[in-house]
Amino acid sequence: MTNLTGWLRRPFSLPSILRAEPKGPWGGGGTGGDDGAGPRNPWSVPPGGRKGPTTRPSALDEFLKRARGTGGGGGGNGSSGGGGLPSGNARALWGIGAGIIAVLWIALTSIHAIGPQQQGVVSYLGAYAGTLDPGIRLTLPAPIATVRKVDVQKIRTDDFPKDNGENLMLTGDRNIVDLAYAVRWDISSPQNFVFQLAEPQQTVRDAAESAMRAVLATTTFQQATGNGRTLVESRVADLTQEILNSYKSGVRVQGVSIKQASAPARIIEDFNAVTAAQQEASANIQAARSYASQVVARAQGEAAAFDKYYDQYKLSPEVTRRRLYYETMEAVLARSDKTVIAAPGVMPYLSLKGAQPLPLPPTETTVQPSAPPAPPAGGAQ
Repeated sequence: MTNLTGWLRRPFSLPSILRAEPKGPWGGGGTGGDDGAGPRNPWSVPPGGRKGPTTRPSALDEFLKRARGTGGGGGGNGSSGGGGLPSGNARALWGIGAGIIAVLWIALTSIHAIGPQQQGVVSYLGAYAGTLDPGIRLTLPAPIATVRKVDVQKIRTDDFPKDNGENLMLTGDRNIVDLAYAVRWDISSPQNFVFQLAEPQQTVRDAAESAMRAVLATTTFQQATGNGRTLVESRVADLTQEILNSYKSGVRVQGVSIKQASAPARIIEDFNAVTAAQQEASANIQAARSYASQVVARAQGEAAAFDKYYDQYKLSPEVTRRRLYYETMEAVLARSDKTVIAAPGVMPYLSLKGAQPLPLPPTETTVQPSAPPAPPAGGAQ
């Protein structure tokens, strides 16, 4: 350290560096041509001196030259008075620099700030070693220990489909439905989430889509597009969670929501026609069932009335038979023109009210009936 301090206090002097020049191929002094014994060194100072101002090297250049141990003239052994820094001090400088870098590396890779919504998954040489809770935590430096921060409180949402296009699925009654839905999920186990799944988000998407297709395969179109959506959403969420649990994924499904369920746009008109026909058929079926119910109810009422008549018939057969006869005739003759003759010896009279008399033939004459003969006078003797 004393040698380094003394070297730093030594002033930099360009003339002292240039004072001793090495021998060159043009002469011992490097000037050449002064004694006429050979060509002059083109890089030496001319006899008349250098022309123009000289350029002084910067302090950084001098420091680098002295650190390499090659600066200065003289013997060039790195330890003389006109030379640079001794080799031991140069190694000390490099060691200090390496130590600073190592300290910074250890500090940056060993101290971890875990947020309140995060957990840190620690692995030693690639193997799981533990989980860090929120706060300032210490581990071994990298690459021995690595920490992956996982947000365990964030609710992630995956939309199906991604590009807002068609997402066609087949229902249980062989209809095609265009379905748009979303799956919400979060992380329940950071360890499994990091080590069990290579692509967590894609795995969740694949599991949710598989579950939705499996549920719709057992659901009718009316249920998928009508009031059965809630049941479909619940079944898809349960099945998706079951698939992810089989993978030990560390993912918890928060819910599934169907945003749109309708027929494809290309066949919407045909589908509306089919829907109208189905509604008309359903109305006709309901009307037929209502009529059948009325007929059955009336027949049941008549059967009950007949049972009552039969009970009365067993008590008094003749009276009941006559009563039934009169009631039946009343029902039959109620809407017909009729004449009822009850007294004996009365000539039946056929009413021709409203009938037109037939015209007689032109050659036919009316024959007046002859009067009956008068009885003889005086009576019988």
